[in-house]
Amino acid sequence: MGRILRTLLFGLVGAGLVHIAVVLLVPYYSDRNAWSRISAYGYDWKFHAVTRGGAAGAVPLAFDPLFQAAACRFDITDLPAHITGVGTTPYWSISVYNRQGENIYSINDRTAIADQLDLVVATPLQMIELNKTKPAAAENSILIEADMDEGFVVVRSFVPDESWKSQVDAFLKSTSCTPLL
Repeated sequence: MGRILRTLLFGLVGAGLVHIAVVLLVPYYSDRNAWSRISAYGYDWKFHAVTRGGAAGAVPLAFDPLFQAAACRFDITDLPAHITGVGTTPYWSISVYNRQGENIYSINDRTAIADQLDLVVATPLQMIELNKTKPAAAENSILIEADMDEGFVVVRSFVPDESWKSQVDAFLKSTSCTPLL
């Protein structure tokens, strides 16, 4: 009787460990993750509209219907990414993700310098160079060190009512995602 219980216990523990491993590895092996959905709509270094449905030219990711969003993929193997945006909105936030969709960094207008969207995402080696000689373009930027080569950012802006829609649209159209030269 003891052997059967011990065998049953080991089997349940083993099945639990396999189940946990499979759940944790799904994002690495999934081909329908955020990265692949964003890449299907255009080139790197360009913001693409993010919508709830998936209209032509938009990335179908789920988010709050009172927010508008845009996403940009980048590759910082050679040069850091410089993300900027100009305009006034009731609220904006930006999140930096690695290729697997893990959130690396988040910031919003309340914690940004002078409420402006201006950040640089760099690898650790690039960050050392940036700290030595910061380019004029990144003088007021928030510097983010990310141990990755590829990633994406999602900028979200709150639209409390229709009167703000044009300002939020203008803000999202002003966002840029370029290599820092």
